Amino acid sequence: MVADRDGRDHDLPLPGATAAKPGSATLPLPGVDAEVVDEAGKPVPAGAGGYLVVRRPWPSMLRGIWGDPARYKEQYWSQVPGMYFTGDGARRDKDGYLWILGRIDDVLNVSGHRLSTMEIESALVGHPYVAESAVVGRPDELHGQAVCAFVTLKGGRTPSPELKEILREHVAKAIGAIARPAEIRFTDSLPKTRSGKIMRRLLREIAAGGAVKGDVTTLEDFGILAKLQKDAE
Repeated sequence: MVADRDGRDHDLPLPGATAAKPGSATLPLPGVDAEVVDEAGKPVPAGAGGYLVVRRPWPSMLRGIWGDPARYKEQYWSQVPGMYFTGDGARRDKDGYLWILGRIDDVLNVSGHRLSTMEIESALVGHPYVAESAVVGRPDELHGQAVCAFVTLKGGRTPSPELKEILREHVAKAIGAIARPAEIRFTDSLPKTRSGKIMRRLLREIAAGGAVKGDVTTLEDFGILAKLQKDAE
């Protein structure tokens, strides 16, 4: 038996091991004070998206960037006062497990508006029917880029055109009308590497209607990619 962040026990074959959740970065290693916070540095509620930070750094993190100490300070120590900013967005579930949402600087340009993919993903995951989401941009003649969301629903929820509209309006209400996804594609799961990182490059290529190119050897399940490509045809 092992205890999670809130003291609940789990049965595991190896004493002292951490129970895994597919797609999660699990719990921080002992001694690593990782947290998910808002812009002011305050922890966000369970399930909400925010900035992944380290509140108590260790000496090797203070080496800086060779020849550019000012950039190191600006990049990693100015985003959230008094904390090391990893550059990633994340959420923490009710068991304390961390889920990496993506890079904070991964943005879309929709009609001249810069939209954070992480913020849209966080809004989608905030809906009680959504288990996971990944947002990418696809070329659009009118807006430059259009928001395309790949969504995995929680067990027992059935995809439908009505649910697509509900989720689109949910994002518009949470962020603004400009962030409303132009397209929502339901999928049983998202293409990930063996370490659990979503391969957004593949999703961008699928959303754009082109063939998937480049190295896919790190993909955990090739069946997911094949199904997404078939659904896009």
